Amino acid sequence: MKKIAILFSGTGTNLQYILENLHGKELEVVVALTNKANAGGIAFAQEHNIPLEIISSSDFETREAFDSEMVHALHYYKPDLTVLAGFMRILTPTFTNEIKAINLHPSLLPLHKGLMAIERSYDDENETGGVTVHWVTSELDGGEVILQKEIQKGNKSLEEYELEIKKIEKIALAEGIKKVLN
Repeated sequence: MKKIAILFSGTGTNLQYILENLHGKELEVVVALTNKANAGGIAFAQEHNIPLEIISSSDFETREAFDSEMVHALHYYKPDLTVLAGFMRILTPTFTNEIKAINLHPSLLPLHKGLMAIERSYDDENETGGVTVHWVTSELDGGEVILQKEIQKGNKSLEEYELEIKKIEKIALAEGIKKVLN
């Protein structure tokens, strides 16, 4: 069975989806790693008895030092793939040259890289928005696209649009993981 590591910074809903739908069936989550000691996703990792690494980025003087510590931790678990699921850090070549990783981004890249992507996508002139699963490089949201899922904006409010994006994110991430591992 293929092994993955999941990196997260916040609520962990994408981690939860992977644990409930793929873990132990199609793959094994060998570690969940967060940079926030108070991240909501910690509870999901604990609930599913997943090894948990909490590496606080604020404990390191440079981004490279933090990335080096993550690389060290990930090498211990030997994942076939590392999945960034709401991991809110720009990674340096210290990480990207060592770790095979994919990321989920809530826009149709190359549009709306970085923060506030859902809001910027909602406000643009396009009739559709969506999500992208892509390879991680040291360029922010710049890696090769693995897959995208599109939704119509229609007359949705920002709140409705965001809920639909959050719903398809989980499906796209699961599909992206399976596509890369197979």
